[in-house]
Amino acid sequence: MITVALHGAEFFARHGFYPEEQLLGCKFLVDISVGFMPVGELHEDNLANTVNYEQLYRIACLQMQQPRKLIETLAQAILDDIKKEHSFVETIVVTIKKLNPPMRGRIDHSGVTISYTRSENGIQ
Repeated sequence: MITVALHGAEFFARHGFYPEEQLLGCKFLVDISVGFMPVGELHEDNLANTVNYEQLYRIACLQMQQPRKLIETLAQAILDDIKKEHSFVETIVVTIKKLNPPMRGRIDHSGVTISYTRSENGIQ
């Protein structure tokens, strides 16, 4: 199994439950990890035989531009888009961290992680 990953992709976005969060926005970090068996032989040195991490970044960019109240919903949308574009993937892990969430005390980040594992019969 091969894992292709992005770590710490930074975005400014307007996600949040409260209207002030959607108005002001904040920084988010996105981590994506995708596991799969290669489509062809790796020694062919062909990008078509793997998952292009630029495509993963593009998916994250598109979804980060659509404000949502819950980062859980956002993470699920990223995961769903990856499944649509790369039907052969076996595992996907999407983590979203909201930097400096609006709390009474100092917090580095809040976050969610959503995981997907393709079942034996391909239905999940």
